[in-house]
Amino acid sequence: MMEDKTYLEKNLPKYLEDDINRLKEGIKNNVSYVDCLINEVQGSANSACVDGIITEEQCDYIYKKYIYPEN
Repeated sequence: MMEDKTYLEKNLPKYLEDDINRLKEGIKNNVSYVDCLINEVQGSANSACVDGIITEEQCDYIYKKYIYPEN
């Protein structure tokens, strides 16, 4: 059983939450620019981590869940 780490998505900065929500919508609607939405999440996660707004653990979780998800 996989450990639930959804708590790592709590208290994210608004800009990162917005990018994640846009990515989820883009995937749901099968848009042609999902790669651009993934890049936005990646940039926002990196920025938030470097600025100390999120932890490295949160950043890694976001990468694994949204940027490089396992198929």
